[in-house]
Amino acid sequence: MENTKPIIGITLGDYNGIGPEVILKALSSNRILKICTPVIYGSQRVLSYYRKLLELKDWTLHSIQHVQQINPKVTNVITCWDDKQTDVEPGKVTPEAGTAALACLQRATQDLKEGLIQAIVTAPINKYNIQSEAFKFPGHTEYFTNAFEAKDSLMFLVAEQLRVGVVTGHIPLGRVRSQVTAERISQKLQLMFQSLTQDFGLQKPRIAVLGLNPHAGEDGLLGSEEKDVIAPVLEQFKQKGNLVFGPFPSDGFFGKLQHRHFDAVLAMYHDQGLIPFKYIAFENGVNFTAGLSIIRTSPDHGTAYDIAGKNLASETSMLQAIFTALDVIKNRKESLVEVQEK
Repeated sequence: MENTKPIIGITLGDYNGIGPEVILKALSSNRILKICTPVIYGSQRVLSYYRKLLELKDWTLHSIQHVQQINPKVTNVITCWDDKQTDVEPGKVTPEAGTAALACLQRATQDLKEGLIQAIVTAPINKYNIQSEAFKFPGHTEYFTNAFEAKDSLMFLVAEQLRVGVVTGHIPLGRVRSQVTAERISQKLQLMFQSLTQDFGLQKPRIAVLGLNPHAGEDGLLGSEEKDVIAPVLEQFKQKGNLVFGPFPSDGFFGKLQHRHFDAVLAMYHDQGLIPFKYIAFENGVNFTAGLSIIRTSPDHGTAYDIAGKNLASETSMLQAIFTALDVIKNRKESLVEVQEK
């Protein structure tokens, strides 16, 4: 059956978390099938369990062995492990769920490498129980950066009202300062400018950069990194015609809603950027990995074991992750056409 819609792979994540629930809720609407063909890399058994739990009865899940067998009129499911003995225990951390999450991720990644799917949307994993010889990463971002042999990538949290990237991601706070270097800031800024142009269709993006220290160092009184490391990098970018501003004190920057005047914000470390992002855009926020040859998005929330299986999880962020992946597919195609026409 010919399929002209983008094929979007969706990995199950930890099946004892809210991943299966938000996937099913997001895909239960026929509107998704009008714009893409979803393929869930997971388990028919697990999804059937949650379908019954959520009372999503009048809806077809099409089981297939390989992505080449997709039916574009329905939601397709590839079972990625032997699930005959799988026991779903919502809210419980189990090694079996971590092993299954990795199996789904590996199968989808292989299809992505072979060009059989156009983008991948990852449901939340537990970063502890997925660890193995095949997965020794702090999270999805680092996994995909390694899998697709990228020199670097950018954890980019995006929403309609705010976009935030981070210089340092999933590392202990005590190691942040040693990794806030001129070279690293420059790399992340370059990736952000490139992504805003290629992935989000912004021709002359405006980027705000936050300081590392309280009050952005207070002219050296509370730290010199702003003057010695960050500001010189920003000056180099300005001299090349880029619209980059800062370094700003992070508390005052968000407190005064200054983020509204910029297309994106570059934070120095994980919580500095993600705390305000999740406060402002938790419902519709999306985690996008910029700088890769492939397209990967994810909801901006975690496994949320405390509400797993209780029919309380919202599918909004999962829906936005799918929509963002589709937008990036479209924007990259248009960007490629523009380059070819020049």
